[in-house]
Amino acid sequence: MGEGAELAHVDLVIGSKSSPVGIAFANSMAQLSAGHTPLFAVIRPNLPVKPSTLIVPKVTIKNLDQASKVFGPAQTGVAKAIADAMEEGIIQKDEAEDQVIIVSVFIHPDAKDYNKIYRYNYGATKLALKRALSGFPDADKVLYEKDRSTHPVMGFKVTKLWDPPYLQVALDVPDWDLTSRVLAQIPKNDHLILEAGTPLIKRYGLDVITRIREIKPDAFIVADLKTLDTGNLEARMAADLTADAVVISGLAPIETIDKAIEEAKKTGIYAVIDMLNVEDPVEVLKRLKTLPEVVELHRAIDVELYGEGSNYAWGDIGAIKSLGDILVGVAGGIREDTLEIALKSGADILIVGRAITKSKDVEAACRRFLRGLKKEEIDQYRVMTDF
Repeated sequence: MGEGAELAHVDLVIGSKSSPVGIAFANSMAQLSAGHTPLFAVIRPNLPVKPSTLIVPKVTIKNLDQASKVFGPAQTGVAKAIADAMEEGIIQKDEAEDQVIIVSVFIHPDAKDYNKIYRYNYGATKLALKRALSGFPDADKVLYEKDRSTHPVMGFKVTKLWDPPYLQVALDVPDWDLTSRVLAQIPKNDHLILEAGTPLIKRYGLDVITRIREIKPDAFIVADLKTLDTGNLEARMAADLTADAVVISGLAPIETIDKAIEEAKKTGIYAVIDMLNVEDPVEVLKRLKTLPEVVELHRAIDVELYGEGSNYAWGDIGAIKSLGDILVGVAGGIREDTLEIALKSGADILIVGRAITKSKDVEAACRRFLRGLKKEEIDQYRVMTDF
């Protein structure tokens, strides 16, 4: 809670004196370490707060100036927060004598403002205590937030594809100067994916992922390797260079695909199977040990998009989705005037290449396609009220 050098970072546990928390409380008093000596939370000298609370500094205390920040505003902030929590009924008064609390506090050596140190540690302790006793967060909250939230200290966002449909821009022209100009014009959008196309990777190597990441740090980047062999190795290579997904060819041996999917899951990236020239995508998927997150279907150029059965131009997407939780991407002939047909076919990801990358106004082309998805920015109006 807070900001700057005075930012408060509190970890808190509470339990009965006979519980593991009580044992840890006693051990912390008996096993002292230089620079991290625990101290009681006190309202004032000789008046410890109830429940009995131990403050453990996270940062090694090296001098009296640093010590005074802990033995002053932080110590008081923690104690007042616990006393107020009891007064407000967060802690039951009749249980206070049997409970103990351990609070780990972080005080940055550069922190100077005692008022902020007090207020931030007060607020952080009160929040942590309230959450500890209310069971926050529950499992549903964790699952809801895991792909929506961004850790403020990381400095970048890890994107997951939980809100289809998406527009995937295929950067498949093997010319970095052109690609970098295109990237500069592509708008930032929660429903936009960047694909490092096979020709681009073949010319510049997988390091091109890093170049794209430098221009678009928060983007979801797909490495279109179309892996045919050594699936685990190529998936690891893509992950090591910060790709969010790796593409494996559906023509590869089943063992290769299985290894690539397994490695992708180990490294936390998506496995994508490209079914280009695969006669029966569903049969390939049924033979796998684990299903991929995404399946890509390519429409043949000579398929009549507007003719009879045009909604099945990419095959039976429904049959693929019936196998499990799979996103289906479609490519081939997707333009602004065919976007609606692709969406009606059940596609989750619309893969567009030169209709965007060769456009005279890349940004405008992207925005027209994105408008066609009829999706707002993810959590555009979301207010973090659970603080």
